[in-house]
Amino acid sequence: MHSALFLIEFGAILLGLGLLGRVAGRLRFSPIPLYLLAGLAFGTGGLLPLGASEEFVAIGAEIGVILLLLMLGLEYTANDLVSNLRTQYPAGLVDCALNALPGAAAALLMGWGPVAAVVLAGVTWISSSGVIAKVMGDLGRLGNRETPVVLSILVLEDLAMAVYLPIITALLAGVGLAAGSATLAIALGVAGAVLFVAVRYGRIISRFVSSDDPEKLLLVVLGLTLLVAGIAQQLQVSAAVGAFLVGIALSGEVAEGTHTLLSPLRDLFAAVFFVFFGLHTDPASIPPVLLPALALAVVTACTKIATGYWAAKRAGIGPNGRWRAGGTLVARGEFSIVIAGLAVTAGIEPALGPLATAYVLILVILGPLSARYTQPLAAWITSRRAGSTAAAGGGHRTPLQPLGPQGAAESADDREEENKQLRPTS
Repeated sequence: MHSALFLIEFGAILLGLGLLGRVAGRLRFSPIPLYLLAGLAFGTGGLLPLGASEEFVAIGAEIGVILLLLMLGLEYTANDLVSNLRTQYPAGLVDCALNALPGAAAALLMGWGPVAAVVLAGVTWISSSGVIAKVMGDLGRLGNRETPVVLSILVLEDLAMAVYLPIITALLAGVGLAAGSATLAIALGVAGAVLFVAVRYGRIISRFVSSDDPEKLLLVVLGLTLLVAGIAQQLQVSAAVGAFLVGIALSGEVAEGTHTLLSPLRDLFAAVFFVFFGLHTDPASIPPVLLPALALAVVTACTKIATGYWAAKRAGIGPNGRWRAGGTLVARGEFSIVIAGLAVTAGIEPALGPLATAYVLILVILGPLSARYTQPLAAWITSRRAGSTAAAGGGHRTPLQPLGPQGAAESADDREEENKQLRPTS
């Protein structure tokens, strides 16, 4: 009877997620907020709480986090990561300062304590790579000049996770300063060693893992990832970091083949993860934190736009591209939920989970809108100001200043962007 009830519940969950994914696809929207709402509906205090399948959903959610980080690691080679660290680290520092500090300040203002402040800082800091990649593809911006800047910031955030997650794990476990320092040292040592091995011996590792048989390739990569993730978690480094490092170590045809094979599994278990997070959030606990979540969403949306604008300007991108880069970075999603999920599991501040849920729901909806409309809105405001200035000056234009090399390049870039937008699409 228990087995039959489990099959009914889990089958209903998967069917519901599939239908919600179709709805999101029709609306050209991220399905993440729908998955979270589904979890709220079937969790504690929801419309129809689950019972028999909750333990399996919890295991599936953990696998979902591991696959999310593995697939993220497959996107980058070790050489790309080293190059980004050398050239784009100032943008990463600005990103951290502008977006982590509001979360930490909000937690302290609400009296949640330093551990919750570090957790909420991570929630507000990390953008959603999955949502942003999908939005850029949908808007046809993958070939734009500002896109490498956006991707570099995302890569630096992902690398920062390799350091941040062990710190959070140690803090949530309540270990002392010495044990926490040892955990961080182990994490940094492992991450550095994996990067070194991936740069020097990545091809050898890929040849060892490679197989012409998709079944064998899938089993070897998935088994290796779960094994390394488990060892990492045993060392209190974080299973997610272990999976991310495995993804970095694989390259070439192996990475491409693994990405193709694991994408459906990643999507399945990631959806289960979002549902699991919603299951552990009481819908009645969200209204009390809705206003703080909204205020935090507005503030950190503005700081992300400022981050992208500054980074694109530093790279010599024109004003239109700067605004697009900033607007694209607004979305938060899977990583914010992963970080908040660690705190919820550890039993830290009860209101943190509902706040993170509301925060992510707001920004995962606002993010695609921001990516689409930030630059047109900025252009409209600029034109209005220019019109007001011209009217105040009696219609006389001020003499034009000669453009320097960078200004000329930006103007040419903006004209090309405008021409690109005016060209008819096939």
